Amino acid sequence: MSGSKCTRLSGALVKQVLDSVDCVLFDCDGVIWRGDQAVPGAPQVINLLKEKGKRVFFVTNNSTKTRKMYVDKMSTLGFKASEEEVFGTAYCSAMYLKTVCELEGKVYLIGSHAMREELEAVGIQQTGVGPDHVSGKPNDWANVPLDPAVKAVVVGFDEHFSYMKVNRAMQYLTQPGCLFVGTNRDTRLPLEGGKAVPGTGCLLQAVETAAQRQAQTVGKPNHFMFDCVASKFGVDPARCLMVGDRLDTDIMLGSNCGLKTLLTLTGVSTVADAEAHQKSGCAERQGMVPDYYVESIADLLPALQG
Repeated sequence: MSGSKCTRLSGALVKQVLDSVDCVLFDCDGVIWRGDQAVPGAPQVINLLKEKGKRVFFVTNNSTKTRKMYVDKMSTLGFKASEEEVFGTAYCSAMYLKTVCELEGKVYLIGSHAMREELEAVGIQQTGVGPDHVSGKPNDWANVPLDPAVKAVVVGFDEHFSYMKVNRAMQYLTQPGCLFVGTNRDTRLPLEGGKAVPGTGCLLQAVETAAQRQAQTVGKPNHFMFDCVASKFGVDPARCLMVGDRLDTDIMLGSNCGLKTLLTLTGVSTVADAEAHQKSGCAERQGMVPDYYVESIADLLPALQG
């Protein structure tokens, strides 16, 4: 095994690395698909890994889809996957509240219908999904009606994010004992053609600023995302490979959890980005340096087909 980091994964090294792991975790957008198109060769890679006896999991910071929605998309694009293999932040947030926080009460949710479904699937009721329009004056806003059963505020991606939602969240979070959870801190959502839109991190920071509190986040690079997989399937971190396109989320998650890491160049980050972190001399930035990189996960195909 190569001792240096940020090594191009090719030739005999591919088989060597794959033989050293039992479990492969993939990010989704920018790794196995881009938008609504599968990355060429990606379905074959996933399906062949499973045929070779590897456990395959999908870990994504996207909170707008349930596990079933992900499996439906994967099936359409030619990937063989089941709901239990998908770990999105909608599901992981519900699991965090249920298992770690042992929440007894409702959630004020700044988020999607998918998040509501995943919360309700574990028996947690919510309020807040959908538009919340401004009415009245500042004194009315400060005394906005609150549900006394709410014991946690959860912030995910919400296309209806608004001033009143920040205000309502702030009022809940001033109450003693109210929990504060965010799905992830990705500040931008990259789109095809080099475009981007604001991500959940922007919404979360707005609520944190208003509430003067820091949220506990469950998504990558927080180790809880991997803990969800490990606790359910008993996987050994030393025999896991994390594959992603973002250094600050995917590769950092792998580093935080002691996994081998592989950067694919079909998404956000570049080799130059990784090398800049490597040369920085900053200990925290070293966590964003992958062990290996490939142009695309299709580069794994020859080793799997051989």
